[in-house]
Amino acid sequence: MIAVVDDATKHLLYAQLAEGGESLGAILTALRAVLERYGIPGALYTDRAGWAVYTPTSGASPDPTKRTQVGRALARLGIEHIVSFSPQARGRSERANGTLQGRLVNELRVAGIRTLGAANRYLQDRFLPDYNARFGRAPADPTSAFVPVGRQDLDQILCHEEARVVARDNTVVLDGVRLQIDKQRGRRTCAGLRVLLRRHLDGRHSVWWGPRCLGWFTATGRPLRTRAA
Repeated sequence: MIAVVDDATKHLLYAQLAEGGESLGAILTALRAVLERYGIPGALYTDRAGWAVYTPTSGASPDPTKRTQVGRALARLGIEHIVSFSPQARGRSERANGTLQGRLVNELRVAGIRTLGAANRYLQDRFLPDYNARFGRAPADPTSAFVPVGRQDLDQILCHEEARVVARDNTVVLDGVRLQIDKQRGRRTCAGLRVLLRRHLDGRHSVWWGPRCLGWFTATGRPLRTRAA
């Protein structure tokens, strides 16, 4: 279960069952859903999971000089990342998780729901509205801490991003997927350029040299002539 709780109101802003658990894709999908519906929050409070912070050795403190993909995205959006060091420190979210475990599993059983898709539909249509009506509270300050996303390009922020140097054959590789960059206007070759390679939530890849896009590709590395394609 990936869940996002609003600290001011106790409302569940997002809740979905994800087959792959707390994967990067599931976390970024949840964050995008909250951003698109509510806006950019002032801060995000998380535990010390591997997707949230980089911890060099077990039991050590997180390394603030190395950001995870989620940490990079939060910084780009101007969201403060607050990391808790104990379950007690994030009591509100822990209590919400306890309620979810105690109520949702029983409700799904009573409703005869046995598939992931049906369970998530039940969550959206029945469970979340009822949960927020029962357990939600009016905030102490009615002024929203969320601000509009505005012109932020969430496709380019909520993704897996790594720096690469273009090889002599005009290719870059991410997790075994080789991307062949086409010849660029005004350049004989892109070899030697330091670029940013991004894998997006829909599986596509893109390659960027500063503000200039050098190409879009499918999940398997096949070139896409335009972003719209």
